[in-house]
Amino acid sequence: MNMLRRGALIALASLGFSGLAQAQTVTLRLHQFLPPQAAIPAKAIIPWARKIEAESGGRIKIQDFHAMQMGGSPPQLFDQARDGVADITWTVLGYTPGRFNKSEVFELPFMCSGGPEKCSRAFHEYVEKNAADEFKSVKLLAAHTHGPGLFHTKQPVAGLESLRGMKIRGGSRIINNMLVKLGATPVGMPVPAVTEALSKGVIDGATVPWEVAPSIKLPELVKNHTSFAGKDGLFTQTFALVMNRASYDKLPADLKKVIDNNSGIELAAAFGRTMDEADKVGLAMAQKAGNNLVALDVAETQRWRRTASVVESDWVTEMKGKGIDGAKLAAEARALVAKQNK
Repeated sequence: MNMLRRGALIALASLGFSGLAQAQTVTLRLHQFLPPQAAIPAKAIIPWARKIEAESGGRIKIQDFHAMQMGGSPPQLFDQARDGVADITWTVLGYTPGRFNKSEVFELPFMCSGGPEKCSRAFHEYVEKNAADEFKSVKLLAAHTHGPGLFHTKQPVAGLESLRGMKIRGGSRIINNMLVKLGATPVGMPVPAVTEALSKGVIDGATVPWEVAPSIKLPELVKNHTSFAGKDGLFTQTFALVMNRASYDKLPADLKKVIDNNSGIELAAAFGRTMDEADKVGLAMAQKAGNNLVALDVAETQRWRRTASVVESDWVTEMKGKGIDGAKLAAEARALVAKQNK
């Protein structure tokens, strides 16, 4: 009888420990560089975090740290996820020049078309097929792009000639090289620094999509905005939402499944849709302010295409020196974009 009671107690204790394991909660710290009211944090990252929490039954808690509240600078965010300073980070890949060589093919001039949702799908698929090794130190949750890139300037940019000599903010080394070819003087900086740089006259304009314009007060600081024929942007920047590998690996299987179910190409597309909707908001703000909206026609856009095409040649040559077939990667990227636009 005592043996039976003892066995029952052991079984109950075992069930109790099992229940405690099942009920275990995990807190993940999410760090990113924009204020919480900016489009991607407000409409994509924060809703994603709350969805993770809900689908985990409250067993995953995500603490939101915006605008670099955990310290460091935007270019350090990827390493913060890799090293466990934060558990999840969202960052611009171009903030760390030369690190994501294969991924940066999507930053080449006029690479993307069809809008940010389609381009984000193409980019995430491209990364999985061609650049997964660049993310092996982390758990990649989503790779995406922003919408069409354009110029926001103090003086109008009505053609190639008017850009010459202007000091323009560029967000990556590819974009900076493109600005040089177009005759501008590039000034590299993360997007949160643009507001002060424009206010103090450090730069004459910036290259960003409409999406980020409201959060950095662009329609107030500059009165001229130059876009290109069709839905194409002159450039695109690339982003990634990544997770510390150890933070993911130590999750129980059912919580890993929650993360996995909310990662991948559909998450990339959701970020792209958010970018698309936010582009409309930024454009509407500039229109309401009565700003000068310059839309270059097809012929002028072709001039910019021809001039900027040297950037791709430079990149292919550079990649060859690193043992990477840049021409093949560029062709693969265009094929994936074209597939999304069918």
